[in-house]
Amino acid sequence: MADYTVYENPLITRYAGREMSENFSDLKRFRLWRKLWIALAESEMELGLNITKSQVDEMKKYADDINFDVAEKYEHAVRHDVMAHVKAFGDQAKSAAPIIHLGATSCFVDCNSELIIMYDALGIIKTKLVNVMDKLRAFALKYKDMPTLGFTHLQPAQLTTVGKRATLWLQDLEMDYNNLENLLASFKLRGVKGTTGTQASFMELFNGDENKVKELEKRVVAKMGFDKVYGVTGQTYPRKFDYNVLCVLSQMAQSAYKFSNDIRILQNMKEIEEPFEKSQIGSSAMAYKRNPMRSERIGSLARFVISLPMNSAITAGTQWFERTLDDSANRRIVNAQAFLALDGILNIYMNVSENLVVYDKVIARHIAAELPFMATENIMMECVKAGGNRQELHERIRVLSMEAGKNVKVNGGENNLIELIKADDMFAAVKDKLDEILDARKFIGRAPSQVTEFIANEIDPILAANSAVLGKKGEVKV
Repeated sequence: MADYTVYENPLITRYAGREMSENFSDLKRFRLWRKLWIALAESEMELGLNITKSQVDEMKKYADDINFDVAEKYEHAVRHDVMAHVKAFGDQAKSAAPIIHLGATSCFVDCNSELIIMYDALGIIKTKLVNVMDKLRAFALKYKDMPTLGFTHLQPAQLTTVGKRATLWLQDLEMDYNNLENLLASFKLRGVKGTTGTQASFMELFNGDENKVKELEKRVVAKMGFDKVYGVTGQTYPRKFDYNVLCVLSQMAQSAYKFSNDIRILQNMKEIEEPFEKSQIGSSAMAYKRNPMRSERIGSLARFVISLPMNSAITAGTQWFERTLDDSANRRIVNAQAFLALDGILNIYMNVSENLVVYDKVIARHIAAELPFMATENIMMECVKAGGNRQELHERIRVLSMEAGKNVKVNGGENNLIELIKADDMFAAVKDKLDEILDARKFIGRAPSQVTEFIANEIDPILAANSAVLGKKGEVKV
């Protein structure tokens, strides 16, 4: 049950999924610390240090059994979280107590575990990202042929299709996916570097044998499931990496933000709506309202994520020489919350993109109100083909268009341009062709083909490569 007397982070209680919350939990972090200590001790033993198999086995026995209460008592006394856990681990694996953390600095466990946690978090994000893409793919294909008003400057422009517009959202996510893949492909651990990154303590342990020190790092990293390490570090892994990670997360948030704004505008126009549940309340005062709360929540969380890379940039820029500790408290907050917030965004994005409601008759009505203006050039060209004067036709259409515009804006009437054209003898040659000329499908260009080609060439290969994780549903907690 919640403790209502203290602040609780809404990213945990309201937005992020359970998997992401567990990924940044103390339980996972401290189990990784122990796994790293075990990998270090076992590798040191394999390379000839005076460490016994029974000591390593006793460490493994307590690898997952974190005595949190003991560690908390030690931390209150020593004011050092890593040493508190070294002592707590040693209280359990008593025979191994003298060799736990041998040659290492705090950042051996802190940095390497943080990197592994972020790697796993990126995997969770990747799964949800491709699921959003899969849902938008289905939506784009379903509505690839449905004409709709395009907008530039938020003013009616040439027609597009509902599905083509969805490919713009998809293309943003494709760019995000590629950036994420590049980040994962170049992922490195800090490795086994010692206090200031020189590996001096390990050189001392192995009596100056550089090959053994290099082999130690290789073995430890392999035992943790990785094969790449930073060639050089100070005490920590480069804090610029945090900035790179948050930039990738920010870009995904930007994509989601754009989508959410488009849906909010479309919902205002009554063309497309996000899902609205049977018992959902849109407003505490106005019972009729169907507020786009999911899309608004995406935008709200996205704004937070987009703001965070600057924080990491400042942290990276203020790492004096080999390191300074003013990054610690900051990174505990920023890194985790960036992932938790984006996780919440993608949960909602999945939910909305899978359950969008399209009102085709409203869309058609909006097209009908604007298409006569867009069709004037086509009408004029048909009249020219029948022997008309282009310049005279252009001027007459301009006059009639202004009259129709006045009827809409000043009189609050319908767009009557077509009626005006039908009644004008100058356009007698096209009277019987107007319905054909005004067919909205003739104004969408290659939009349907662009949808199918883009999805086949660029989206389907991504989804095929991730087919094993497709089929997820978006969770909206409250």
